[in-house]
Amino acid sequence: MLHLLYIEWLKLKNYRTFWILAALYLISISGINYITLEFIKKAYENPAAKLIAGTHPFAFPDVWQTVTYMSSFTLFLPGLLIIINYTNEFSYKTHRQNIIDGYSRQQYISIKIILVLLLALISTLLVTINAAAFGIAHNETPFSFEKAHYIGLYFVQCLNYFGLALLLSVLFKRAALAVGVYFIYIAILEDMIGGIINRFKAPIGNFFPIDSADSLITFPMFKEAQKTLPIVRPELWQVAIACGIYIVLYYTISYWRFSKQDL
Repeated sequence: MLHLLYIEWLKLKNYRTFWILAALYLISISGINYITLEFIKKAYENPAAKLIAGTHPFAFPDVWQTVTYMSSFTLFLPGLLIIINYTNEFSYKTHRQNIIDGYSRQQYISIKIILVLLLALISTLLVTINAAAFGIAHNETPFSFEKAHYIGLYFVQCLNYFGLALLLSVLFKRAALAVGVYFIYIAILEDMIGGIINRFKAPIGNFFPIDSADSLITFPMFKEAQKTLPIVRPELWQVAIACGIYIVLYYTISYWRFSKQDL
């Protein structure tokens, strides 16, 4: 297995697009949180706003929740990276050559799934470092691991977003089509369908794939005000179960589909 991972590394190490997207993702995590921090600093100059908003979101322990929430807006970038990496294998027929060279279909797709899991772990580690750094730099409250469970929820979000990207790559095989479907679904289609359903039924739309992942982490500011809003929100355990089901489906279907489809 380590040998197969090394082969995958050889494919990626000189792939410029991979490193550009990876760098963009790394910058985006710090960038989006820094911009949010500066905006909140200006808002907190008003004593009334500070009183309404409550604890500073970049102070411990809320920083864990804030940074994971804001960083979730950048998850489409690793998803894009997964799609481009996987579909390029079909475009250049390297997947076929790998199997001719001795890979089994099961080994090939298993390695791709392992790479996705590694990417999720690396993404979570980067967010953890950023959360700790922002909390320490803010220096308003002592370091604390309280609410650090949001790091685990962020990892689940990664598995959800990345699993969907892998599944679309396996189903469509072409980068342009898979990327198009990916962005249309996560940015427009799911919210549109979910919004329509929620108007006539119970909030079923909240349990759609991306919505269930996004519902795992909420923004920590205005917590008391949010409680007064006439919005029915599912419980954390409910969306966590929904997320878990989707994650299992993504990777199981991807594994099964590649094992059966024509090369």
